[in-house]
Amino acid sequence: MKILIATDYYLPGYKAGGPIRSIMNMVERLGDEFQFNILTADRDLGDTNPYSHIESGVWHAVGKAQVLYLSPSEKRCCHWRRLLKHLDYDVLYLNGCFSRLTIKTLLLRKLRLIPRVPVILAPRGEFSRGALDLKKHKKALYLCLSRRIGLYNGITWQASSDYERLDIMNVFKDANLQIVVAPNLVSSRSVSSTPAFKGTGSLKIAFLSRVARKKNLDYALQVLANLQGDVIFHIYGLLEDADYWQECESLIARMPSNVRVEFRGEVSPDQVIEVLTGYHLFFFPTRGENFGHVIFEALRAGCPVLISDQTPWQGLEEQKAGWVVPLSQPERFQAILQAMLEMNDVAFKEWSHGARAYSEQAANAPTAIEANRTLFLTAARQNGQRIQA
Repeated sequence: MKILIATDYYLPGYKAGGPIRSIMNMVERLGDEFQFNILTADRDLGDTNPYSHIESGVWHAVGKAQVLYLSPSEKRCCHWRRLLKHLDYDVLYLNGCFSRLTIKTLLLRKLRLIPRVPVILAPRGEFSRGALDLKKHKKALYLCLSRRIGLYNGITWQASSDYERLDIMNVFKDANLQIVVAPNLVSSRSVSSTPAFKGTGSLKIAFLSRVARKKNLDYALQVLANLQGDVIFHIYGLLEDADYWQECESLIARMPSNVRVEFRGEVSPDQVIEVLTGYHLFFFPTRGENFGHVIFEALRAGCPVLISDQTPWQGLEEQKAGWVVPLSQPERFQAILQAMLEMNDVAFKEWSHGARAYSEQAANAPTAIEANRTLFLTAARQNGQRIQA
């Protein structure tokens, strides 16, 4: 089966975060069974210049996929329509509901200006409560108009979890929606590293994500301000929202002297696990993630995680891998952080081992791979395609 993926950003880009890794891992795990072709931008998120070593408008082999990098002019409607009309593919896979590429493609499909092949749309957590609250009036207007014209009629939705399936249903309120729960895949590559030493009364914490309101860095800073003990808090990521970062800087300036905060810039994907190995805790009170690849990478690094309940990651505390706490309970976040501060090295190593064991289970879950395989076969069959499994 030939799968054509349309996505705003792909390798070697990394600034768009999890969606790039979601597609990369899907290609890596299923690329021997399906033929993946990817249409994407010739530059990374926020960059004005294209990748210096990649020729646009030409197919390139990237892992188990063929990738066509397009300049801004090559993504304009007329050229985009010609591409989708003349390329050979059985299923069209769209990444992100609010992506301009997705909207453009669905409008062309609605007007019957491109082939009516099966379409899969992965919303990537955009329908979670926390995500919809950001720019909510603009999003509400768009969703109202798109429902009214039937823009999403006849497509297959990929939900990365049962939680996201409910989010999709809550937005569209249609009992006939075609939704397949297919978890985001993670890399199967093993990692070996030594956990950081943990002394009683000190705690080294990492936050690694795009600095944007959805990721809730300001919430993390407010919780940390109340801790007693020696705290180091390092922030890694792309400064996506300058106004929001100014708000965070104001909070940092008022931090007590025992909490040392430092912004350390961006981290390339191949360095994330190595960086997180040096910390005792990954603190990520996000407003909403459909998956959260960085959570998996922290666990892979043997770094326990303290996260909000707005992700699909569950059952962490039972396996001594981390904690999941509702955002309505800042005092619970603070209590866990204070307990971590007072933890000695022996106890920490037990949690570090639990985090790594949890990640091994996630990486080798056969049901996740089978669910993604089923996603493509279901979409094709639902639309009358005769694809041999």
